[in-house]
Amino acid sequence: MPATMSTVQIQIARSPAAADLPLPQYATEGAAGLDLRAAVPADQPFALAAGAWGIVPTGLRVAIPPGYEGQVRPRSGLALRDGIGILNGPGTIDSDYRGEIGIILFNFSDRDFLIRRGDRIAQLVIQRVERCEWKEVETLPDTTRGPGGFGHTGR
Repeated sequence: MPATMSTVQIQIARSPAAADLPLPQYATEGAAGLDLRAAVPADQPFALAAGAWGIVPTGLRVAIPPGYEGQVRPRSGLALRDGIGILNGPGTIDSDYRGEIGIILFNFSDRDFLIRRGDRIAQLVIQRVERCEWKEVETLPDTTRGPGGFGHTGR
């Protein structure tokens, strides 16, 4: 592992539906996301119709430590090749959530898509989070941009 990377230990539990699947892992040395796999029955692929969405089980539960979150992100290969993305991407797994990780996939394409047991369907990125404390004021400090937004800088 490169010297600039740090690690955090995260507890993970598999349901019987995921007992034979690999734990999430980094595909390469420099990968930011761990691959999540579909824990659908081998004899019952998950059919995702064109223009539809559904939740795909992973069979995994995690205990993310306070001060961290899990970000569920789409896989670029699925998006490019098959038009499959994450409907609420990135999804957030809070540190106090202990339920199964489910991936809300959306089929942006015009053809049905089958998800088979063990298919890599998303990535999980673990990130630090900061809590904020609001300080209400009458006015905000000026900036060059000011209130401009929604494309005000052009293309």
